[in-house]
Amino acid sequence: MPKIKTHSGAKKRFKLSKNGKVIRAHANKRHILNKKTTKRKRGLRKAVVADKTNVAAVKLLLPYK
Repeated sequence: MPKIKTHSGAKKRFKLSKNGKVIRAHANKRHILNKKTTKRKRGLRKAVVADKTNVAAVKLLLPYK
């Protein structure tokens, strides 16, 4: 069988933890940051676990992780 290609967009956006959980970054941290509070922006820096409804799709895009 040939090797499966990893999805280029997915490999930039998602990582898998040691336990197999999908880690992603928060949205809304790119621009229009004036009106957002410092506390809110600080919270957006942290990575979060992706929702369980999306995990199966992301794992298909990252076959060798």
